[in-house]
Amino acid sequence: MAVSSISTNCSSLLRLPNNPKRSLSLPKSSVSFRSSRSNLSCRKPLSVKATVVPAVPTAEGLAPAITLTDNALKHLNKMRGERDEDLCLRIGVKQGGCSGMSYSMDFEKRENARPDDSIIEYNGFTIVCDPKSLLFIFGMQLDYSDALIGGGFSFKNPNATQTCGCGKSFAAEM
Repeated sequence: MAVSSISTNCSSLLRLPNNPKRSLSLPKSSVSFRSSRSNLSCRKPLSVKATVVPAVPTAEGLAPAITLTDNALKHLNKMRGERDEDLCLRIGVKQGGCSGMSYSMDFEKRENARPDDSIIEYNGFTIVCDPKSLLFIFGMQLDYSDALIGGGFSFKNPNATQTCGCGKSFAAEM
């Protein structure tokens, strides 16, 4: 919520963060009200007008939590086409691997998505991720290479503080 205006006839009741006489460690968008017994006897009107501001901008301006390169998207669509058309990709993190955590990926039916899962639509492809895993892979880019050596899926994870040589496990600090 954003406060658009505040007015009162009792100046000792209201403290604004931009008041040069007092230094406050409040964010610029905050207002604090003080009260003491002497302030309570001040029966003057206090008016606060507020406007509601959305907490998150529209989805058009946000980057997806997990992105796919064109090569990864093509390969995943090919793999999905060989199975069932109504599948989505579940990406997650589990304990284990050389660096402490490893990536997991598997196709599953869309109706198996749990209520707390994040569902990410990326160019017509659906990615599902549980909330705990998303903490560790938010901002990750999934790539695919068909090279004979080092080919397959690769994970570019901005949260990884250490990765294994195979690229399938990582460490992250929270």
